[in-house]
Amino acid sequence: MDFERGEAMFLGLDMGGTHVDGVIIDQGRVVKTVKNPTDRDDLFFSVWTTLQELIQGVEPEDIKRINLSTTVSTNAIVENKMEAVGMIIQSGPGLPQEFLACGEENLFISGYVDHRGKAVKGIKEAEVLAGVKMFQKASIKNCAVVTKFSPRNASQELKIKELIKNDFSTITLGHRLSGKLNFPRRVFTSYLNAAVGNSFQSFVRNLSKSLDKVGISAPVYILKADGGTMDLATASAQPVETILSGPAASLMGLTALLPVKGDGVLLDIGGTTTDFFFLADGVPLFEPLGSIIGGYKTLVRSIYSRSIGLGGDSSLQIEQGELKIGPQRAGKPLALGGIEATPTDAMIVLGQLTMGDSAKSIQGLQVLGEKLGLGPQQMATAVLEKMGEIIKEELLVLLEKINSKPVYTIRELLYGKKIVPKELGLIGGPAKSLAPVLGEKLKLPCFYPKHFPVANAIGAALAKVTTEVTLLADTELGSLRVAETAYYEKINKGYTLEKAVQQAKALLQEKAATLGEEGKVEAEITEAESFNMVRGFSAGGKNIRVKAQITPGLLYSLRGEAND
Repeated sequence: MDFERGEAMFLGLDMGGTHVDGVIIDQGRVVKTVKNPTDRDDLFFSVWTTLQELIQGVEPEDIKRINLSTTVSTNAIVENKMEAVGMIIQSGPGLPQEFLACGEENLFISGYVDHRGKAVKGIKEAEVLAGVKMFQKASIKNCAVVTKFSPRNASQELKIKELIKNDFSTITLGHRLSGKLNFPRRVFTSYLNAAVGNSFQSFVRNLSKSLDKVGISAPVYILKADGGTMDLATASAQPVETILSGPAASLMGLTALLPVKGDGVLLDIGGTTTDFFFLADGVPLFEPLGSIIGGYKTLVRSIYSRSIGLGGDSSLQIEQGELKIGPQRAGKPLALGGIEATPTDAMIVLGQLTMGDSAKSIQGLQVLGEKLGLGPQQMATAVLEKMGEIIKEELLVLLEKINSKPVYTIRELLYGKKIVPKELGLIGGPAKSLAPVLGEKLKLPCFYPKHFPVANAIGAALAKVTTEVTLLADTELGSLRVAETAYYEKINKGYTLEKAVQQAKALLQEKAATLGEEGKVEAEITEAESFNMVRGFSAGGKNIRVKAQITPGLLYSLRGEAND
């Protein structure tokens, strides 16, 4: 699939908690943008109205691809609106069980597979079936099955699924979510995947209904936490991959509109939160083990991002003679019928935004300012100064944490690297207003792009498919497995690391095709190791591990997008 010339028309959507942003990109240029409020109680209406407005004057059949980011799974976890899940966990010997319990009901079963993937002790069907009855008694319709070392031998997870396949509406198997061996993280990842499944399916139904109503039949791709995309079918089976989809869209939008070659900081200042991203030599930082959300450590591949409760819709309060901003969200600004003053009102008072009834914003800032002996204009200036100070303090804390540990980027581990930002990039509604404030406070060049209010949707539209495979070969056991695809084959003792690398690349290509990638992918090998296993005084075989990935990036570069 060649997008270098930008001949395809793409539609990008960012389903945020505050707004639905939409863009159309044609011939490598942004040709239309839309921003509408999000109605969480009626997602269909939010998506449909945005699509209707977006495609006016466009033939629906000309749209060749739809990429979107969504906060549906993230919100379900953070707001604790998840479905009940029954967990079937096989922890094996020597591992405490209590800290692994995460579902509404947890069944710990006997049996185990060793670290090489050899089944040492089988499952007891009676235990599993008794667990099913326990889950059904509690009206649990979602189940997750996780056995230790299942990426190296998934047979027991598969057997359990066969036993219970007719008893639950959704069943998550741990080995299908990641090839990494961190068992506790795989348990929590599986739990979250099962817990957000129904919420995500509801979102998919509303999206499909909206697309049908406006006559769009193009394939749909969803943003993942690593800044890449996957097709809708894969996202429906693995919705946990869509957590932090919104921040991922932010990063890709910043990358598309504000390319940075050295160390840098990127900020997305939205209505509810401010998200921080960091670049090392122009490459985004990465979470080496997986993202953390709602207190759960997961195996979800993720860019490094941090959020604070600060945005254009944050609540403004005077407490003990001091201005406080957020982290609570006040909702609409006073100018648009809200009930509390917000930073957006401050920008309206200063003439930086034109919307609604500015008199209401002035009145609200005047009431706040009287408590501090300030007029409306002075109060508005104080609000932006305070926002800049909050962002500066958080940024310095994050930089200290990052530089106290090894620095991981999407591509590699940078030994001894210290992030020293040389520039700051901003997107989001308040970006233009805060750029001069932050530039002065941080003493850094500060930029915002032409399409800063809808940069997330642009990032979503341009993100390419990403995926990874973990190939594990044991020449003594004569087995080769790829957990992420359930691939298995017998191998002989002459199997080599070189052959494993080539096979991992081929399997990555096959997996990318199942996610909707039609062309040849560029595979990066992130790990390639071979260990001799000794039995007595002679070699007993080789243990080979190879990890291959498609690195997150853009389908093509935009043209004619000058920065401000």
